[in-house]
Amino acid sequence: MILVVNVVCRMRESEIEERLKGKTLRVYYYMLLAGRAVGIREVQRKLGFSSPSVAAYHLDKLVELGLAKKSSEGYVLEENVHVGVLKYFVFIGGYVFPRYLFYAIFFTTSLITYLMVYPLTLSTHNIAAILFGSLASFICWLETYRCWRQKPF
Repeated sequence: MILVVNVVCRMRESEIEERLKGKTLRVYYYMLLAGRAVGIREVQRKLGFSSPSVAAYHLDKLVELGLAKKSSEGYVLEENVHVGVLKYFVFIGGYVFPRYLFYAIFFTTSLITYLMVYPLTLSTHNIAAILFGSLASFICWLETYRCWRQKPF
């Protein structure tokens, strides 16, 4: 039973990932950040669409995918999915952060703490700690930047 449910969920996720691209992804991302009901004209203005019908088309596509529903106030997200590029982001209280940001902050803070606590000597352990700490910080900040550039808007 659990295997069947997992297979169905994976099929649904792959369908959503396949269809949640381009402008539809931008609309979904905007709705995630808004955290409330949004209207067609609001989406059109905020995302710079040429007409309200373009915004309505993409909102209806989200409804068709089961990610949003139409209510009296407008369109409301019904389900949060993290597929495609959204897998690399964390949404906290209307703000979006690349997942790697937390690792970058951790490694950078650890490196700075190490440099403040231990005296700078030319010992093998000291050089190795500084080298690995610097490398880990650099890689995490680079990945954070790359993820940030891939966000929908």
